[in-house]
Amino acid sequence: MVKNSRETIKQDELKVLTALEQNSQESIDAIAKNCGFSRQKVWRIIKQLESQKTIWGYTAVTDENAKNLKHFIALLKRSNIPFDDAIRKEMIEDKIDHYTPGLVTIENIYHTHGIADMVFTFYATDIIAAKKFVEKTANRYHQYVEEYFLIETLVPIRKQGLKNPNMKELTKYL
Repeated sequence: MVKNSRETIKQDELKVLTALEQNSQESIDAIAKNCGFSRQKVWRIIKQLESQKTIWGYTAVTDENAKNLKHFIALLKRSNIPFDDAIRKEMIEDKIDHYTPGLVTIENIYHTHGIADMVFTFYATDIIAAKKFVEKTANRYHQYVEEYFLIETLVPIRKQGLKNPNMKELTKYL
C-alpha cells in the first residue's frame, strides 16, 4: 500500500489512480474494465479521491515546442534566515504570479531537501525571460536566497510519467 499524507490509499483506489495517471481522458467504462471493477465503483472512487484532494485536478501533457515555449528548472538554495510571517503567508497563498505577471508559466513548485531547498519548473519564451523570472524571484526573497541555478531542459524523455512520443528529437542531443 502507498501512504498518503491524509490516509492509506487502498489497493482499489491505487488501481484507479494508476489508470487515471496513464490516461485521464479514458472513459469510466474503460477504467472499470481495465481495473476489473463496476462503472459505479470507479465513479465512486474517483469522486472520493477528488473530495479528499488526493486528485488535485486533470491536465493535458503537451509539447511545449508547439507553443514556442522552452522548459526550465530553477533551483534555489535558502539562507539560514527563517521566513517571516508575511513571506510564509505569501508562499502559502502562492502569490508568485503577482510579482512576475506574464513572464513565465509556472508548472511546479516544490519545497525540497538536498542541494536545493526550492525547485521551480516553468515555461518561458526564451532564456532571457527565464533569467528575469529567476532574478525577480531571488530579488523578491533576497534575504532568504543564498544562491540559485537555472537549467534549460532540452528534450523531455518522460513527462507526467508518459514517454515522449517524439523521441526522435532526443537523437540530436546524444
